Amino acid sequence: MAGSVKSRSLIVVFSVILAILIDQSIKIVVKTSMPLGDGFPVLGDWFRIHFVENNGMAFGMELFNKLFLTCFRVIAVFFLIYILCRLIRKGTYPFGFIFAVAMILAGALGNIIDCLFYGEIFSSSYGRVAQFVPWGEGYGTLFEGRVVDMFYFPLFTWPEWMPLIGGDIFFGPVFNFADACISCSVVAIILFYRRYVVN
Repeated sequence: MAGSVKSRSLIVVFSVILAILIDQSIKIVVKTSMPLGDGFPVLGDWFRIHFVENNGMAFGMELFNKLFLTCFRVIAVFFLIYILCRLIRKGTYPFGFIFAVAMILAGALGNIIDCLFYGEIFSSSYGRVAQFVPWGEGYGTLFEGRVVDMFYFPLFTWPEWMPLIGGDIFFGPVFNFADACISCSVVAIILFYRRYVVN
């Protein structure tokens, strides 16, 4: 049991670190090579890299005050770490469920890094390519950095005659790797592991 807990813990820690490194690498490359609003096609018109920044939640939603949202994210991360440690220690949960929770944690941490530090270490991206700057000389302050998004899948536009959604782009939000980690993991939990959520 102790060996299983240790091996699961190591895999989870490695996976979380790897996901954060991938997320941050993509964001830094985009932020330091493109001005805000710039983009280019990757696979035709239905998958583009499109650089946007947002103050809000996943997929650019803005429902709460920025400082409140960042503090909430930090609290949520500590809660997720606590839950993850309990799941691993208990040893009765399937690893797929534990991995999904770990990827939610990784996604949350990836976006928190933007919120906490990007305002302090990057120049503005408005009308120019951002650069690393000395701490405190960036576009914002601690806790008020903007989240970098870049993946855009405008798969198709709804016909104009359709009520409410006519003319809108199907799946219009721009998102990042951290958002994808969170969303895919939530879907996996709902589809395959929802019975473990209530236990």
